[in-house]
Parts: sequence; C-alpha cells; structure tokens
Amino acid sequence: MQFKLRSLLSHAVAAALASAAVMAHAKDFRSADVHPNDYPTVVAVGQMSKSLAEQTKGRLGVKVFANSSMGSEKDTVEQVKIGALDMVRINSAALHAISPAMMIPSLPFLFRSTAHMRETLDGPIGDQLLASLEKEGFVGLAFYDSGSRSFYTTKKPIKTVADMKGQKIRVQQSEMWVAIMQAVGANATPMPYAEVYTGLKTGLIDGAENNWPSYESSRHYEAAKYYSLSEHSMAPEVLLFSKKVWDGLSKEDQALIRKAAKDSVPAMRKLWDEREAKARQVVQAGGAQIITDVDKAGFTAAMKPVYERFVTDPALKDVVAKIQKTAH
Repeated sequence: MQFKLRSLLSHAVAAALASAAVMAHAKDFRSADVHPNDYPTVVAVGQMSKSLAEQTKGRLGVKVFANSSMGSEKDTVEQVKIGALDMVRINSAALHAISPAMMIPSLPFLFRSTAHMRETLDGPIGDQLLASLEKEGFVGLAFYDSGSRSFYTTKKPIKTVADMKGQKIRVQQSEMWVAIMQAVGANATPMPYAEVYTGLKTGLIDGAENNWPSYESSRHYEAAKYYSLSEHSMAPEVLLFSKKVWDGLSKEDQALIRKAAKDSVPAMRKLWDEREAKARQVVQAGGAQIITDVDKAGFTAAMKPVYERFVTDPALKDVVAKIQKTAH
C-alpha cells in the first residue's frame, strides 16, 4: 500500500514538474487594441490565441490588452515597431503616413460592396498590401472589417453630390478626408470624435460620416436623423506583428502565427455583421431615416482629384486598377 502511495505521489510530482516546465516555456504575445473587450476585433484576436495554443499544445498564445490600456493607436504602433509590444490591431487609415500602399484600402468608392472588399483583401492584392509594411518594421498578418462608412446629416438627406455643397461635415484629422470633402463641395471640419455629438446638436457641424455601430453607439442618430447609404469608404482594420520580434521566431512558428491570424478573420466578420445588423435596428427604432437611393456613380466621378493627388506611384495605380477590375 505504501509502495502504491509513493508511486502515485511520484507520478503526481513528475506531472506537476512537466506542467511547470511547459508553462515556463509558454509564450504569450502581447497585443494591443483601443476597443473594449467585447469588440469584434478583440474577440477575434482572442480566438487567434486559442487556435495558436491548440496548434502548439499551449506553447504559444496571445494576450490582448484592450480598452486603450497600452495607449492610443499611435502609441501602440510605435511600441510594436521597436518590439516593446508584439502585436497591435490598427485601422489602415493610421498607416497612411507609414506606407503609401496602405492608402489604397481607404480610397473613396474603391470597393463596390462588402463582398468586393473582402474578396480583394483576402487575395493576392491584400497580401501585397500587407507585405508593403515589412520594410517599415511591421509584419502584416491579416485584414479585419471596419464596416462601410456613410454620411449622416441634421438638415437634409444626402442623395447627390449637389446635396453636399456648403455642408459642414466632420471628418477624421487626415489630409485625404479633407480632400474628399473638398471634392464634393462640402466644408471639411476635422474634429475629435468625442466632440461630434455636441457639434451636431449645436449646429457647429451639419453632419458627419461613420459606420453603423459608431452611428448607433455614439447616439449620433439622435441629432442627425438622415443616414445616407453612400458607403464611400471601407477602410479595413489591420493586424500587425513587430518585425523585430518576428525575426527572432522560427519559420515554423511564423507560419503558425500567420495561419492563426488568417483563421480568425471569418469569426471577426461574423461578429461584425451581427453588430452592424443590431445597430441598424436600433437607429431605425430610434427614428433615423435610412436613405438608400444615393447617386454613387456621381460621387465616384467626383473623386477623380482625390485619386490624382494621393495615388501618384505607377505601381500603386496598377493595384487600384486591378481592384477596380475584380469581379464583384
């Protein structure tokens, strides 16, 4: 009996030591996001972590620091570049100044539909855009959705380019966004996101533009009842890895990380689609008027000066042409 007890204890100690050894060698890559824990991008990276842990039997994983706990998007991008952070989820618009190629997914009216955007970014063109980041110190792992952005206004609906003339429209603090508004005759008003609701309520601005979840969660629909489905931009989110950290990993681990990232995309999109549908229901119930007969062809034609200004490199022009010729 004592022998059996000693044997059981011996096996238990050995198992505990083996478990400790695995834990000692386990690596959780640190990833940052400004969004809350239940946001689709944060949940998707969590699923990436689960997939990576399963493939490596717990040796590798990802720990997400959400709610801007690691700083602003600008702060976290800088940390990833120097290797202080392993990963970050960032909007492609924040990468314009880092890689000119990343301006392409943000171009107005480039994608004809969500399906067109997804097909493009899931294929060789998407891989080419992600690869452009390597010389800047980043490894692009995958594109996530950020929805389509549309105009919403306080005084009248937007149906044609003519309806934009003289309207004060809040935009992100970006040269491209200012140029887009100028191209349609609107007065671009760069403004921090937190100030938009008050701006709409007081008449400081006549409108803004954003996706369904933002329009709903910020309660902008209470002040700007006209939501015109222009769907003028589908700038995606990007999942980045630090090249400094990446170069220290084995080829096998690099391949596993890439696969886990790509595999998390469908889950993210499912969550995003559900969130969009719910947001649309909420704003409609709250009295928002959804304008579907928007002259997208007229808006697209008006964007020619924007393309001429921001897409000057012949190689980038070729990428844009390829996107415009894809099936959807």
